[in-house]
Amino acid sequence: MARIEHFNDPDAPKPNSIVVAVTVFVVREGRLLLIRRTDNGLWALPGGAQDFGEFIAETAVRETVEETGVTVEVTGVVGIYTNPAHVVEYSNGEVRQQFSICFRGQYVSGQPTTSDESSEVRWVAPEELESLNIHPSMRLRIDHGFAHSNEPYIG
Repeated sequence: MARIEHFNDPDAPKPNSIVVAVTVFVVREGRLLLIRRTDNGLWALPGGAQDFGEFIAETAVRETVEETGVTVEVTGVVGIYTNPAHVVEYSNGEVRQQFSICFRGQYVSGQPTTSDESSEVRWVAPEELESLNIHPSMRLRIDHGFAHSNEPYIG
């Protein structure tokens, strides 16, 4: 299913859903775990929607394994991202207002492996980030992750 990110776009369609979702900020040996999404080609933190019956930290672990082949342990919260000016339009007619919790994760095991949702998976050095096509809302989470604030971002 294709997806279009609308960010501060006055012509964006109106949202018709909000879904609890997560992203996971994981650094190992100074490099950040990123995926290249198959639905829009953008680089992003691994993540996805919460399933019924899951604790939200379980969602973070499951989504990271599914998209990257890497198992993580949740160690904290980077932030909560709820910008109503960021909506995601899907080819099935859903238009989702952003609601995402970005967790901090610690590497446990596994090797970067692609999936149906990730055409590339790799550990990225911070100096490489500028050369990658990353949506501004995702870049905000990445910047907050590297900032190591004592308090999570709420916005």
